Amino acid sequence: MSKIRLMHAKLHRVRVTEANVEYMGSVTIDRELIEKVGILPLQEVWIWNVNNGQRLSTYVLPGEPGSGIVCINGAAAHLCNPGDEVIIAAYQECDREEVMRNGHVAKVIIADEHNRCQEFLYQQLIPNRGNVEFHSAPSAIVPTNWVNGPLNEPVSA
Repeated sequence: MSKIRLMHAKLHRVRVTEANVEYMGSVTIDRELIEKVGILPLQEVWIWNVNNGQRLSTYVLPGEPGSGIVCINGAAAHLCNPGDEVIIAAYQECDREEVMRNGHVAKVIIADEHNRCQEFLYQQLIPNRGNVEFHSAPSAIVPTNWVNGPLNEPVSA
């Protein structure tokens, strides 16, 4: 049984709203954003700063729903400035054989300049004759023949 790490959630090009060196660590993210892609509070995430190339790993704290907050806290605040565009991704460990049999679904938000969901995508690995095919589609046009999502729940918009 070999394990692999696959991306399961991504916030693409959200903007840093605050950088708080005095807080003891983490990243605070608008609760609506993390819930839509399935990131849990305290879950580890990777953050890539599009403006300066810095990369960091930290954990998530839920922010005010609908606020658009993306606040980099603690020492990591030295790596990001308000207004910087970042990519935030969460991964999960998966059994490779299970992925090859059942596929995998990742949820992606592409944000607007106010950290609102501009576009919502499902990126999916679909089993096909011993291999997998990659598909990416906006939630409104997800094909009905796609495999079920995590926890065997149907993929839906």
